[in-house]
Parts: sequence; C-alpha cells; structure tokens
Amino acid sequence: MTGFLWGDEAEEFFKGARERKEKPGETEESPLSVTELTAWIKRTLEQGIPRFWIVGEVSSVVISGAGHVYLTIKDANSQISAVLWRSTWEKCKFELREGMQVLGMGKLDVYGPRGSYQLVLQKLEPQGLGPLQVAFRKLYMRLEAEGLFRVERKRDLPSYPRRIGFVTSPQGAAIHDFLEVLRRRWPQTDVLVIPARVQGAGAAQEVALGIELANRIRPSLDALVVGRGGGSIEDLWAFNEEVVVRAVVASRIPVVSAVGHEIDVTLCDLAADVRALTPSEAAERLVPSADELRVSLEELRLRMMRWVGNRVRELEGRLQGLESRPVFVQADGMLDGKVQRLDEVEYRLRETFSRQFELRVHGFEKAAQRLEGVSPLRTLARGYTLTTDAQSHALVNSAQDVKDGQRLRTRGVDGSWVSVVESVEREGLVIDGSN
Repeated sequence: MTGFLWGDEAEEFFKGARERKEKPGETEESPLSVTELTAWIKRTLEQGIPRFWIVGEVSSVVISGAGHVYLTIKDANSQISAVLWRSTWEKCKFELREGMQVLGMGKLDVYGPRGSYQLVLQKLEPQGLGPLQVAFRKLYMRLEAEGLFRVERKRDLPSYPRRIGFVTSPQGAAIHDFLEVLRRRWPQTDVLVIPARVQGAGAAQEVALGIELANRIRPSLDALVVGRGGGSIEDLWAFNEEVVVRAVVASRIPVVSAVGHEIDVTLCDLAADVRALTPSEAAERLVPSADELRVSLEELRLRMMRWVGNRVRELEGRLQGLESRPVFVQADGMLDGKVQRLDEVEYRLRETFSRQFELRVHGFEKAAQRLEGVSPLRTLARGYTLTTDAQSHALVNSAQDVKDGQRLRTRGVDGSWVSVVESVEREGLVIDGSN
C-alpha cells in the first residue's frame, strides 16, 4: 500500500476495522503498514489533543529561506520541536532569541515522511529570559565584579608562536578547521591537542583540567586555544561554567577562546586574552601568513630600491643643475668623473642591498628549519615517548610518580598505548607488585 491515509481514506480504513470488530494491527492477518500506523498516530493526536498553550525556553532557532521559523521549546527535562509558518511569524513583533522564555499556542502535527511530530505554533509571545540566560547573567555579574573580565589583565599573543596547545575534542570539527588554516599559513608551528569533552555532564571539569595540564607542560607552550564548533546554548554551556572561567584567568599562557560561531558569546570568551569568532579565525590570529610575509618583504625590497633610485635621480638632477652654471662650464671632465663615481655608488648600493636581502631570507629559512627541528613530534620520531597517567593525564617524569597497578598511557610517534605497572625500580630497589 503506497501513499498516506489522510481524511476520508483514513476514516474508511478505521471504519472497516471496526466493522470487523478488530483493532487495526491486532492480528497477524491484518497487520498495519508504516503508512497506516502513522495515519493512526496522526488521527489520534489531532483528535485527542486539541489546541493548547505551552510555556518554555527557546533554543536552536533556524529561519528557512522561505521565511518559516523552526525552533525548539524546552524546559529542564524535556523539549519539543516547533514551527512558526511564515504567515504567523510575520505577525510576531519581537526578536526571537535563544534562551528567552515564550508563551505559545498551537496544535500537534505529525509529519509522515519522517514519522515525527512537531508543534505548529499559531501564537507566540515573549515572557522574558529563560533559566539558562538567567544563570548566565547572574554568574557574569558575580565574576565581572571580581574583575575577571577586565581588559587590563589581558595579554598580547606572541608574534611567532612555535608551540600551541588546543584544549578540545579530538573528534570535533574545531581542531580540523584550526589545523587546516594553520598548515596553510605557518606550517612550522607545532600543535599539541589536549583532549577534553566539550559538552555534556563533566565537560567543564575536563576543559578546566586540560587548561591546567597545558600550563604544566615543559617546555612551556607559547599560546593556548580553548574551543569547539558551534551549537545551541546547551551545547556550549560547559564554557559558561565558573570552573572554566577561573582556569582561563589562572593560565600563565595567553589563551585564545574559540567557542561556537560568530553569534555565540560565552563567559570563556570574555575571560580569555583574545576571543576568536571561530576556530579558523583563532589560527589566523595566532600565526602570520608565510605568503603574506614573503610579499611584505618583497614590497619592502622594492620600496628600498625605489628610494635608492629616487635618491640617485635627485642627486643626478642636482649635479646637472650645477653643470649648467657658467662657473662649471669648463669643468665638464671633473663632473663626468663624479657622475661615473655616483653610478658606481648606485651599483654598490644595489649589490649590497641584494646581498643583505638574500642573507635575511636565508636566515629566515634557517630559523624555520630550527623551529621544525625542535618539534616534539621529531623527538618522538627518534624513539622517545611521552607517558601520562591514563586517568588524570598527568605527566610521569619519575619513578616516584608511579605505583603498582597504575594504568599508564604512553604516546609514541604513530599512536599511543595503555599499560599497567607490575613493578617499580627506584634507585636500584625493585618493588614487585606481586609481593
């Protein structure tokens, strides 16, 4: 059976089932198709639940090209998808924002192709701020009074960072976008990804721990990025938690906050030294463009050459003016010699500048090679490894940091592995976990 059973067709189907004194789908001989079940659900909802008023907090607002508004209305425990058709939305005389509390009237509708239901709103009125927005403002006011968002405490970013840390989810789009821009602009920079959940229960604590761990890494990182891709206010809420804000403020490393998209603003953004609108912009603000730097150097060279040329022409003009004076008419030979020497000076100037420019370019390339040579990944490639506690991610530098039965994670050049300590040797003493 194809199509959907709406209206008279649905009524005929259920009427036939009643005449046979059986419920639709009750027996093996009369199973329901998916279309018939969807029609049954639609009929039951529309007849059983008339139009009603609902109050809740707005989330995930999307305006389609046709002018329809799709949103989610939620409270602390549940949420429902809703839609405002264009004709209804045009009657609303207020700006619809995430986090605001609304009072709406509508009815339930079942969308057959997806087997989902939604609330079709026929009226919508603003009711003030939702609980999350209220919590956001209260925490902002308290932390702002402590001076955690003061502009005076924010630091400048390094001009040419060699090592950058990024506290984020390794599986998220944020780190991939960041690395793509970084490799294109300044590939000599090394990036250390510090894994942390970026949404859900416990995410804020993991992000704060990642920031603390980044500050304990030696040699020190030059800059630290904290961020994730976009999402609803609930998805980004971990970056509004007090523990994250205080970790950002306490960081000895300059912090760039790259949370969400351009329209999203979190307390982490306000506390960071620099706020980037996206992870991609964070990469652009952290490192220069090698191509743009080369162009700038070339422009500088050309300006210097033009200055030298203009200066030479200026001196030539002055000499020609002196040559035309009667007192120098008999001194053509002397002036010719000076012009020749001036040409030689111009040639030496050009040669000297060209050599200096080549030396600077060569030094720049050698510096880039040295930066690449001190990369931690190059160290790992030579056979070294990096060991951390598998649970706390704390670095293990000494046998004093290890105990029997402890789970360790070891990072190599091409991956990592987890091991369990069976015995510990300290200054010649073997401590066997089996004894």
